[in-house]
Amino acid sequence: MCPCVYIMASWQFETLYLGVTSNMAARAWQHREGLVDGFSKRYGTKVLVFFEMHETMESAIRREKQLKEWQRDWKIRLIEEHNPDWTDLYALTMD
Repeated sequence: MCPCVYIMASWQFETLYLGVTSNMAARAWQHREGLVDGFSKRYGTKVLVFFEMHETMESAIRREKQLKEWQRDWKIRLIEEHNPDWTDLYALTMD
């Protein structure tokens, strides 16, 4: 188990989805395949553009709640600090 906070984006990078998971590889795959019902499926957020690992699920959930309060511009800045080209980070989850 590796608790993570993550941000998925639509292919056009117009829509962002913020979530938390204990299995980043499996969760990113679910998003890519359109298996996550609701907001993510409706807006096609399939590109993993940011994730950060946490030691505990409680820590990851706290961070997720914090980031959900952020303005969109702040989230974009966070993504671009770590992933300036908005590269799909899915392959990194396979390690």
